[in-house]
Amino acid sequence: MKLLTKNEKITIDRFENMETAEREIGIDRIVDFLHTHLEEYGDDRKAIWRSIEYAFSNEAGKGGFVLIARHGERILGASVVNDTGMKEYIPEHILVYIAVDREARGIGIGKKLIKQIKRTCNGDIALHVEENNPARFLYKKMGFKTKYAEMRFAQD
Repeated sequence: MKLLTKNEKITIDRFENMETAEREIGIDRIVDFLHTHLEEYGDDRKAIWRSIEYAFSNEAGKGGFVLIARHGERILGASVVNDTGMKEYIPEHILVYIAVDREARGIGIGKKLIKQIKRTCNGDIALHVEENNPARFLYKKMGFKTKYAEMRFAQD
């Protein structure tokens, strides 16, 4: 059963500092939402928390923002964007996390969040997505292109 229809009002709020996000939403609430709704494509709460801290950092080369899509007080979607400070050689922004409440999927919330991210960022945006993640199709539809295959080496 869907939580909303396409016609119901959804607000998207942008947060750029810890104090405002804590006061208006609650950082733990944002972390819990992302942890729950990223499902198997997510990270642990500590990693999500750190990405939010990074987004809200005033340190040179860091920063970013958090977007929250809501219907009243209920969070329906959330995203975390980190600035890289590396404009000359990798995209200026990384879309670290984006998730939509399972009950609210399919009514355009993810698309609205991505449109807002694209309007807000003044430079290129990168994201990592697993090949089997169905959100991949939305990202392609929204103009993201596959440029590289990522390879990682993990220290034991």
